[in-house]
Amino acid sequence: MSNQQEFVPILLGSDMNVYGMARSFNEAYGKVCQAYASDQLAPTKYSNIVNVEVIPGFDKDPVFIEEMRKLMNEKYTDSSKVYLLIACGDGYAELISQHKEELSKTFVCPYIDYELFERLVNKVSFYEVCEEYDLPYPKTLIIREEMVINGQLATELPFNFPVALKPANSVEYLSVDFEGRKKAFIIDNLTEFNSVINKIYSAGYTSELIAQDFIPGDDSNMRVLNAYVDAEHNVRMMCLGHPLLEDPTPASIGNYVVIMPDYNEKIYQTIKEFLEKIDYTGFANFDMKYDVRDGEYKLFEINLRQGRSSFFVTLNGLNLARFVTEDRVFKQPFTETIYGSNASEKAKLWMGVPKKVFLTYARDNQDKEIAKQMIKEGRWGTTVFYQKERSLKRWLLMKYMFHNYIARFKTHFNVKEG
Repeated sequence: MSNQQEFVPILLGSDMNVYGMARSFNEAYGKVCQAYASDQLAPTKYSNIVNVEVIPGFDKDPVFIEEMRKLMNEKYTDSSKVYLLIACGDGYAELISQHKEELSKTFVCPYIDYELFERLVNKVSFYEVCEEYDLPYPKTLIIREEMVINGQLATELPFNFPVALKPANSVEYLSVDFEGRKKAFIIDNLTEFNSVINKIYSAGYTSELIAQDFIPGDDSNMRVLNAYVDAEHNVRMMCLGHPLLEDPTPASIGNYVVIMPDYNEKIYQTIKEFLEKIDYTGFANFDMKYDVRDGEYKLFEINLRQGRSSFFVTLNGLNLARFVTEDRVFKQPFTETIYGSNASEKAKLWMGVPKKVFLTYARDNQDKEIAKQMIKEGRWGTTVFYQKERSLKRWLLMKYMFHNYIARFKTHFNVKEG
């Protein structure tokens, strides 16, 4: 490291994603990261590998750009250092992309330009992109508010129930509240469907809703893919994960809590080709589900950052911090794409909940048996329990956070969906 360029990793947020990135930088380079966030969340509290500075309102403009300008003018002024800026949430990724030109005067910002960001982040235009590049995605109906007349959807659904329903604009949806609110819905009949879309629009949501043909099967049919694409648009790393369990809490549906490493040549090549064609750069995170009806993996969305559970990639030997640092800081040339695999004895199961929760609620199948064997052999790990942390307070807080999942699953886990 001594003969390499000196650099400072700066993380935006304070959640588990931030802790995972801080831990990746600490494992790779012994770094203590600096983070800025609008709130202090539990995963980064009392940590000695990341310092969080809380700035109220920092997650939105104008506070964000005003504070970043202050940091640029007052703190990050040493031109002999590289200041690497990493977003750990959708909002922060969007803010960096919006202000990329100005921020790039001080920081290295491994993010796409805002025009492409807008096309990919909005689910409506993302599915148009899928059409354009021949990527498989579920049958979809885009619903606009004017299509709901007298409390009924005026258009016939082009597929049968059950139907998945979610907001196209996840940022706007965060500020909307109503009884029975969920991050996404699985709906069994037209009466319930009309009731839910009415509630959403009555609560003040104005953007489109996405209704989709529900792909049958439980969490074990999901896949998550993380990639890192360098400044020259070469895909340097791809790592596929096989989620075995998701968080059932309404506000957190879709958050993976147990992931096993996986390998699929067709998925890797399809996504690699796509990222290179659109001139992508930075981290990308895809959610998809296997459809037994036609044997295809259907894409749900792309997150324009590493996912909150992406530490499973570092855990399996592909350190996330290393890829971005070697590319953007040390300027090491591209040599080959490195693919994550499940074949090695070093493959590890990533856990975001206590073992007891996984053993109780994950669907019984062959994959669960493999995962149980990995646990028995000690081939598993978490994001938040890190042996280099010295704080008893932090350890107790993380134990408490993990323990809370027991009650959450008891209350919210639905056998039919799970």
